[in-house]
Amino acid sequence: MTVRSLDLLDLPFLSHYRQDVLPLDSARALTRGNPLGATALLSYLNPRRNLYTAVASEDGASLMGQVILNEGETSARLVFLAPGEEINGLTLPLLDHLTRQAGEWGALHVLAEVDEDSPAFKSLRQAGFAMYAWQRVWKLPAFIGQSGQSAWRTAQETDWPAVQSLHVQIIPALLQPVENLPRQASGLVCCVENGLQAHVLFNSGPQGVWLQPLIPPDSACFPEQLPGLVSTSNAWKKRTVYVCVRSYQAWLESPLEDLGAEAGPRQAVMVKRLAKVIKDPQVIPAMEKVLGKAKPAAPVRRIESEK
Repeated sequence: MTVRSLDLLDLPFLSHYRQDVLPLDSARALTRGNPLGATALLSYLNPRRNLYTAVASEDGASLMGQVILNEGETSARLVFLAPGEEINGLTLPLLDHLTRQAGEWGALHVLAEVDEDSPAFKSLRQAGFAMYAWQRVWKLPAFIGQSGQSAWRTAQETDWPAVQSLHVQIIPALLQPVENLPRQASGLVCCVENGLQAHVLFNSGPQGVWLQPLIPPDSACFPEQLPGLVSTSNAWKKRTVYVCVRSYQAWLESPLEDLGAEAGPRQAVMVKRLAKVIKDPQVIPAMEKVLGKAKPAAPVRRIESEK
């Protein structure tokens, strides 16, 4: 078996994979379309992007996969496997190869999203991925964005402490290292009579708009302000809008159903941790401590976990 990076000689054969792609990054698939479409091919060979595609092959069978690390993020994402019918003995070596590449970029985790009944779910678990949440993607009806006064605006730096507070309140502590916020203010915030009550990160592309909400149960911004959210951008009205609901915000599903949104299949959100942070213990003599001459603590080191 061989596992190697994609090269120019492989491009003519990609059309054979195009009709059997298994997406592992739902936001990217729904906003940009088929990752093996003609518009995506040139980006695969751009050396300035942390986007890597590899091919595993043995006895005439082959399996392709891709991983990406977006700028400013610490978690890489598996993008796809193709063809889906070849999820077999080639999968584990290919996933191991892709996660090693993510580690070389400095990623701390690799994420993947897959339907719970997909054969790839078992393969990901065998490759060291663990399910940390489930999600369902809801497709909003077209009429949602036709009217409604918007209480939403672009997030500013002064909003970020309130957004961080929402993040801590809503997302379980064990998931916060993986579900980390951007370092700078981004997305949209909803401000009503009691101040900032919701935050939404969005990802838009030619095929659709992906909304990732952070909304507490007692917020007045949902579902009442949902039409205003979709109408924030005129371009969004012409595209399909999706709302991703994670398991720790499952209460959002009932209002979405009442609004006529269409539910997708339940997906497992999976993570593989590539590194861990430890502190070296250091003994400080009692006399040095009393005299204030204690040596500074050893720096934190990142150690890659065993493959």
